[in-house]
Amino acid sequence: MWRAGMSEEIGKALQSVRERVQHAAARRIKTLPAIDPRLVAVSKTKPVDVVIEAYRHGQRYFGENYVQELAEKASDPSLLSSCPDIKWHFIGHLQKTHINKLVGVPNLYILETIDSVKLADKVNSSWQKKGSSEKLKVMVQVNTSSEDSKYGLAPAETAELVKHIREKCPSLEFVGLMTIGSFGYDLTQGPNPDFQMLLAQRDMVCEKLGLQIDSVELSMGMSSDFEHAIEVGSTNVRIGSTLFGDRVYSKAVKEGANVTSTQNKS
Repeated sequence: MWRAGMSEEIGKALQSVRERVQHAAARRIKTLPAIDPRLVAVSKTKPVDVVIEAYRHGQRYFGENYVQELAEKASDPSLLSSCPDIKWHFIGHLQKTHINKLVGVPNLYILETIDSVKLADKVNSSWQKKGSSEKLKVMVQVNTSSEDSKYGLAPAETAELVKHIREKCPSLEFVGLMTIGSFGYDLTQGPNPDFQMLLAQRDMVCEKLGLQIDSVELSMGMSSDFEHAIEVGSTNVRIGSTLFGDRVYSKAVKEGANVTSTQNKS
């Protein structure tokens, strides 16, 4: 529910996170691509008014985990009129039965969670039928920790899926790799191995397919670990609770999503 003072709170939170993002980027080692990290504000379970206020404070990239919730928010008349340049990231697990609904979302910018050839083919077909003049940007989600509770394909399959998207899915544009780091990892033990694995995956994909390193984005890092993720090379961080506070879940939004507790800690 909207309340007085929330606009100021959102503005302060965005400014704080932006500064932390910039400082983390400045701590990167010089051998990493000098790409300004993109801040994706994860607005799941938050009302449209919150998205509009964040937009008014300069935020343009927003992320959602649930197809139904994204479709409802993105189609809201007040949001469409107030946020003409909004760019939506879908960051949840995509069930094949929800592809057409996702493809119909206004201002859908990128799908970050392609994790199989079958899913890529179905999304490609659906986007073709939509008749868009632009390709749909997609990332490949990699299960870098091999945890059963997480979605994503095995690291050994990454290059083949990227190759398939580039060669067999003409309506899709491969732009990067995505992973979810192990929640609660102790950084005193060294760099997060999930992030190190995704870096290695990018290097391997670029070598096998002849791609430039700086042409492949890395989406890794959430509220609990985004600064470390940026320091080691992330170009896209997905931040929710640090910006908007804790979430309250309802049955209405629990579809088409990464529904385990590990997946939802953004």
